Amino acid sequence: MPPLTVALLATLLPTALLGQAIAFTNVNVVPMDRARVLSDQTVVVRNGMIIAVGPANTVSIPDDAARIDGRGKWLMPGLAEMHAHVPGGQNPAYADNILFLYIASGVTTIRGMLGAPPHVTLRRDLEAGTTLGPRLWTSGPSVNGNSVPSADSAARAARSQHAQGYDFIKIHPGLSREAFDALDAVADSLGFRYAGHVPVAVGVRRALEAGYWSIDHLDGYIEEAAGAASGTGWFGAAVAHQADPAVLAELVRVTAAAGVWSVPTQTLMESYGSDASVEEWAALHPEIRYMPPQWRQQSFTFKHDAIDKGPPAAHREHWLTLRRQLIRDLYRETGRVLLGSDAPQVWNVPGFSAIRELETYVAAGLTPYEALTTGTTAVARYFDVANVAGTVEVGRRADLILLDANPLENVGNLRRRAGVMLRGRWLPAAELDARLQEIAAAYAQ
Repeated sequence: MPPLTVALLATLLPTALLGQAIAFTNVNVVPMDRARVLSDQTVVVRNGMIIAVGPANTVSIPDDAARIDGRGKWLMPGLAEMHAHVPGGQNPAYADNILFLYIASGVTTIRGMLGAPPHVTLRRDLEAGTTLGPRLWTSGPSVNGNSVPSADSAARAARSQHAQGYDFIKIHPGLSREAFDALDAVADSLGFRYAGHVPVAVGVRRALEAGYWSIDHLDGYIEEAAGAASGTGWFGAAVAHQADPAVLAELVRVTAAAGVWSVPTQTLMESYGSDASVEEWAALHPEIRYMPPQWRQQSFTFKHDAIDKGPPAAHREHWLTLRRQLIRDLYRETGRVLLGSDAPQVWNVPGFSAIRELETYVAAGLTPYEALTTGTTAVARYFDVANVAGTVEVGRRADLILLDANPLENVGNLRRRAGVMLRGRWLPAAELDARLQEIAAAYAQ
């Protein structure tokens, strides 16, 4: 673990263990119960929970409380990254960096979309606070055409992952219809969820009928609307110009009726679809300095290939337009869109890409408040923890972001964070920035 992280833990753990209160005083609260700001509030936290919220002149602050001056600042719930990836245990320093990058941008919950046995232990350690990082919901290892080639193997995989304590099953491409149907039957019998890609042999209509927990990447929608099962390119980019808008509208209605959630990962698609050069794209993503050189090279290669080998620029732009329309319509019709960028996939630096993802939702037509719900209250509904998460109110977890500007005016104001609170532990901006500089320096060598 990097030295600064050890220092942070040494500073923060005694506070958590002793149960000392922390009070944000005279702060603007963005409670996220609706699009509003509560001015001049005091919020008191103890033992990782919010114990008081109210006008500053009415809230009693415990004598032992550490005070954080919130004048001219905004306090909101922490964000969730719902299509996250967590490294395995092969490179502990890299794994620590990735976990830190999430929380440095205010991502206090992640849904790990490619699990492994160490992640079950990591989930426990994160919850206990012995490892610094966000709350983790983890899938098991992905099921795909290679790992579960038959109905029997798919059924065994579902039972095994459930027994091992994973939170859900991650589906990757390649499953046969028979394997998927067997997995669906066993998962339903166990009350075990599955999410992810939509295999070609399954199709988006069957996925909706079966009740995916979430369909990620909007996988299958444009392909279905284009009447294409293969040769569709990157998530339908090669056939988007053939897509029937009436079919897309119908699929949105079917999604609403099925109650299935959507995780767009639009930032990943913007990286593929934009006609900006690699150099221009890199200039727009200065946070890539927090990732290893080989990761940066993979991102550059991905962008070169999208421009040189992908569909024509006009087709890619039309594809992006259709995806933006889908995001807007799915949010309006279903209320079940979740913030997810696919980090640390190419160009998507953990935490930073979650904020970029929110900006793509606003560009698609959502208001800043609506976009912010995808990473806060919607996530609490998804995990069925709305009684303890997703808003700033008494009885909710103290996973919070303190900002120097109002996120309801511009979601980009999330970059102006004064600090992050994770399970009631306060990480001020100076300490977060110092650790980020340490990471960048290590990767610059």
